[in-house]
Amino acid sequence: MAHSVDKLQAGDPSFFASGLRSSEHWRIFSNFKESVAFLDIETTGNGNPRDHITVVTLYDGEALKQYVYGENLPEFREDIRHFKVLVTYGGKSFDIPFIRNTMGLPMDHAHIDLRYVLASLGYRGGLKGCESQLGLSRNGLEDVNGYFAVLLWREFRKKKNRRALETLLVYNALDVVHLEPLMVMAFNMKVEETPFAGERKLSMPRVPELPLEPDLELIDKLRRRVNRCRR
Repeated sequence: MAHSVDKLQAGDPSFFASGLRSSEHWRIFSNFKESVAFLDIETTGNGNPRDHITVVTLYDGEALKQYVYGENLPEFREDIRHFKVLVTYGGKSFDIPFIRNTMGLPMDHAHIDLRYVLASLGYRGGLKGCESQLGLSRNGLEDVNGYFAVLLWREFRKKKNRRALETLLVYNALDVVHLEPLMVMAFNMKVEETPFAGERKLSMPRVPELPLEPDLELIDKLRRRVNRCRR
């Protein structure tokens, strides 16, 4: 007990995370909230040796920062060191290993993967499925997925279409800023199962306005292209 108190006072979330199942990592969130970063990446593919990260978004509940391959991606190396806890959806199996493999970063933070936490509450169907079930809207980007993200990146690189990059950044940012309300909802639902609901429940955060707007006409164009290829 005394050792746990020492680790809590020392601000060491990894000590607690290492002793919990993935579905129980929600327990560290409130105590280390000031050291949390919500994170998601987009890539050129699923793991071909030549695949690389295209976009990373980090959000700490206040400031949103995005990193783009060929522009400011190296800054991510330093910025990620300022956090002790990462919150992702599916990051244990994809985002974190991909960052390790392609950028050579240890990424040894304590990690709350909401895929496991939400599944333990009965919410499945991927990030967008969970968002829909819990009342979060994407305002026209509901059917945009990882494949569209690859197409948007190609459109940007091949045609120098900056609006394609901006649309990709909006899509990735939505993946990240929705993680905070999902985390708080999951935390509160879990706390409701304990005797401490009255004193431990968290207030719902405000989803921030994004600095960019998606190009919905471009999304429709890509959607038609994908549908033609499927015929």
